[in-house]
Parts: sequence; C-alpha cells; structure tokens
Amino acid sequence: MNNKFFLVLICLAIITTSCRKKLTFGTVTTSSNELSICNNATCPEIDIEYVQVSGTTETAQIINESIEDFVKQSMYLGENETGSSAENITQAMTEFVEIYRLHSAEFPDLTAEYFVEITVLPSYNSKELLSLSCRNYLYAGGAHGNGSLQFKNFDPKDGRELYYEDIFDNVAAFEALAENKFRSQQNIPTNTSINATGFRFEDGKFYLPETFGVSKEFITLQYNAYEIASYAAGPTVVEIPISEVKELLKIPIKD
Repeated sequence: MNNKFFLVLICLAIITTSCRKKLTFGTVTTSSNELSICNNATCPEIDIEYVQVSGTTETAQIINESIEDFVKQSMYLGENETGSSAENITQAMTEFVEIYRLHSAEFPDLTAEYFVEITVLPSYNSKELLSLSCRNYLYAGGAHGNGSLQFKNFDPKDGRELYYEDIFDNVAAFEALAENKFRSQQNIPTNTSINATGFRFEDGKFYLPETFGVSKEFITLQYNAYEIASYAAGPTVVEIPISEVKELLKIPIKD
C-alpha cells in the first residue's frame, strides 16, 4: 500500500512539473507624445518599453505590478522617501512632465531638456525561471543623468521574486567563484586587497551585487554606478558562463 501511495505521489509530481508552462508576454510602448497635456505645450521626452505577462492569473498580476512599479519609480523626481505614489504609469509620466514645467518656470535659464528612457524586457524565460532586464536613464538637469541596469528574477509558478539563495545551492561557493572572475577581469592578484585598483568595496571585502540576471549564456553580476566605484568609472559587469556554475544551480538553466 505504501509503495503504491508513493508511486502516486511521484506521478502527480511529474504531471505537475510537466504541466508548467513558460510565461507569455505582450509588449507595451508609450511616450510623452501620447499624453494629452503634451498636445499643445512643450514636454520632456519620455520613451518607455516594457513587457506585461499575458493572462489574468495571480502570478501575472504580481509580476506585472512589479514591472509597473519599476517603471513608475524610474521617472520619479519627488522628495517622498517611499517613492512614487502614482496609480499607474500614465499618471507617473504626467507627474514627470509637471515637475519639468515647474522647474522650467523657476529656472527660466534652464537650457537642457529633461528626458527619461525605460525598458523592461526578458533576458531568460523558462518553466522554472523568469529573468527581466530593467534599464532606466533619467536626465533632470545637472552635469549628467543617472541610469542603471537592474534585474528581477521570478518563479513563473507563483510570481515570487527570487534571490541568490533561491537560485544557487551554495551561495558562498558562487561568491568565491564570482570573486575569482572579478579579480581576473580587473587584473587584481589574489594576494592583494580587492580595492587595490581603486574599487570601493566596504571593509575591503568582495561581495555580490544586489542585482543579478540570467540568460542562456551567462549569470550577469551588475554593479551600477556608485556601488563599488565612482560615477566616472561607470558600471562594472561580470559575466559568468552558465557552464561554470551548473553544479551550483538549484534551477536548471537551459540553452
């Protein structure tokens, strides 16, 4: 009886796994040209492209809300520490335009036009893992704009956001591998400080970045501007071939 019971459980598990499907998407593009307040007045340039998970499931709703929140926060110019409270992307775009006009009125000599560019696109999509590449660049006056590349990783089954410990069996082993890659890429000998060539790791110890993405070829570690180096140094990117981390993965990455 017990053997039959366990056999049934195994079969159910196999059926459940095989029934899992990759998420499908639609792409949304929008710009300041589509705002009614820009019909007869000057507007800053806003260009946005993002994906939406198809369907009305709870998983689709969770992931789409996360994408929408990234887009809204990426163009927020207010002072509220909690970020944008816009109800939707159109409202967030409208608020960006209104702040631009307010600043233009306060500083009539302002010559540089504000602009914002945002994209959210899949970098990897399977039954087990969805990885989204989320880019933004915003200019709102000053010497330079600010941009970043972030990644969001999700479980396609329930929309739960995934982190290092969800994707790797042994995060410490992966971190050690990543440090070796980083040192090799930056020509930093193993017997010297990780900051020997000008990086700014806290306490002089290597650590993984907050954001990492997955593709068929690589695990991408993205250190954005100011994270471990100056703005002038730009972002630091480490790409680790999937073939070198397969034994450390909890989730299979298929090419």
